[in-house]
Amino acid sequence: MAVSFRYWDDCVAPQDLETMWKDPEVKSEWINAGEDEESKVHLSRDPDGHPYLTQIEMKAVAGIIVHRHYLSQIDSDMLCAIAELESDRQPICTQYIKKSKASTMGIMQILPKTAEWLVRDLGYNAYQIEDSNTLYKPFVNVYLGAAYLKWLSTYDHKERSEEYMVRAYRGGIKKANHKSTLPYWKRYLSVKESLPSRKVFDVRSTLAGSSSTPPDINKQNNINVTWDSRASREDMDEMWNKSFIRKEWTKCGEKRGRVNISHDANRRPYVSQIEIRGVAEIILSKHFSTQRLKASILCAIAEIISMRYMNGVGQRPGLMGIDYPTAQWLYKDLDNKAYNVESVEDLTRPFVSMYFGAAYISWLANYEGSERSPQFIVQAYFNGPQNVNLKETDPSWLKFEEALSHYEDLNKAQGDCSIL
Repeated sequence: MAVSFRYWDDCVAPQDLETMWKDPEVKSEWINAGEDEESKVHLSRDPDGHPYLTQIEMKAVAGIIVHRHYLSQIDSDMLCAIAELESDRQPICTQYIKKSKASTMGIMQILPKTAEWLVRDLGYNAYQIEDSNTLYKPFVNVYLGAAYLKWLSTYDHKERSEEYMVRAYRGGIKKANHKSTLPYWKRYLSVKESLPSRKVFDVRSTLAGSSSTPPDINKQNNINVTWDSRASREDMDEMWNKSFIRKEWTKCGEKRGRVNISHDANRRPYVSQIEIRGVAEIILSKHFSTQRLKASILCAIAEIISMRYMNGVGQRPGLMGIDYPTAQWLYKDLDNKAYNVESVEDLTRPFVSMYFGAAYISWLANYEGSERSPQFIVQAYFNGPQNVNLKETDPSWLKFEEALSHYEDLNKAQGDCSIL
């Protein structure tokens, strides 16, 4: 059955529509068009009757998706520019690909099989995909388009440029550097340059002030984020039992039941060096006590891979940068089941990320049945065990040694640099 959207209410959840109304530019545009908050909001239509998002609406959707799921990882202007090129911002746009005998769908032109892979294998299941028609919904489609770009950003364990990501998005991995995708890249740059300028709009505080926003939405965003919403009660009790944690939190005026998480100038949640030391010590004492793994090791890796940002940096989610497929493999195949991971969002929880980071290090320490050196473990953690070259000094090892020295001083540990 053909899909047809007449109103925004037909293709977005009520809380998403409410968030759109909270955007000053969207609200102004809608009111000027005769819309009001008590009635359904009409979608704009082109001369042929096809619904489309205005640039202001598209900018709002992209901004909300980025702040909810990809803060510091994906640029919302990238999403807007690609949407412009792929579909002219038309939510029910469909294009048949003769070579693959499949159709791309929606604003970001996502293939259904790509969407299925992102949800099933990479854990991007913030939205329930009931059937392929769900991909026509703007928030769902932009969320999955951003997920695919995030995957492209470190394809084959390499940090990729914006140009690579955009050209690969258009032509696939094999065409990322092919002359056929160069014109697309040039059009992208032109479109991106012409986008409406972004004004400061705090999506997080807007959502926090919305009385109808469900609690689970608040938990997955950076909205008044608390430690208590990102950790179990048992783990929070363990944190409070740490004298150095209790001292820091009490000094900052925190109380049991609602401990605020620190944010940087861009409102990105991060943990202090004291807090991450506490998380590492608790994880090791509870789940890896039989191994000689040191808390300072975990802290140093987190310092490099995520800069202690809870949501992670770039492609790598969470404090320890463990992605969803790796966490699932550690859980299912290696029986590391102290924490469950049902979606990539779970890996933004400090204790969950730290646990699977420690499990991965433990596996690397005896990779292929051989006891491995600290240099091997560190290089393998950052680059993959197949890409380790011990004959050369890897930059990640030098960064690790520097970060480790800070945490060894913090922990007042003795001895040389050793992992096991």
